[in-house]
Amino acid sequence: MLQTKLAGPGAAARKYDLITALGAHALSLGKHEQRLILRLITLLTARYNWGRDELSIGQREIARLWSCNERTVKRELAKLRALGWLVVKQQGARGRVTTYGFDTATMLTATKGIWPEVGPDFALRLDGPPAQTVVPFPVKGAVAAPALDDASEWGLARAVLFAEDAGRFGAWVQALQRTGRAGGRLTLRAPSRFHAAYVQTHLAGVLLRACQSVDEDVSAIEITD
Repeated sequence: MLQTKLAGPGAAARKYDLITALGAHALSLGKHEQRLILRLITLLTARYNWGRDELSIGQREIARLWSCNERTVKRELAKLRALGWLVVKQQGARGRVTTYGFDTATMLTATKGIWPEVGPDFALRLDGPPAQTVVPFPVKGAVAAPALDDASEWGLARAVLFAEDAGRFGAWVQALQRTGRAGGRLTLRAPSRFHAAYVQTHLAGVLLRACQSVDEDVSAIEITD
């Protein structure tokens, strides 16, 4: 398997192998997943500091690089975090941009099913024994990852919350349903009064931060039953 940190002797070849695996994997998927992975590859090749294993770049600069707006950048970064491919190493504060890292081991696990199509030598080089097909969007424990086809602020926030804590997501977040949005206020419905009260008391701030990470216009969250 490729080393997690792609630096040192042979690093250039390992980088090419990673990008090849990502590209081949993208071509086996639909157009939306292809575009997401192409944007990821562009960050890897253009802005990633391989030696320090970090990506330090503002969302405005990413938007210019991707030829899109900052709202799209937030959505796409949320999807990459939900996949476990992108991790926050240091949260931005006081004018400093957030520092990210790439989990190359998780990327490779997601692409493993396509390795034999690249070539048997490629699969052997990466993993030794013949590669086995795996689900590209993995499940953490017994809780299934939320679908990434919901582009609403809550759909993307769910993906972020799952990536942060799958256990908490399964216990308290998964059952919450989006019922409406009025200005900056997002309304979610819980399956019971107890569930609503617990989430409002213990997780309201966590949910709000996750929503604001993909849509800064969200200013409040209301939990009903």
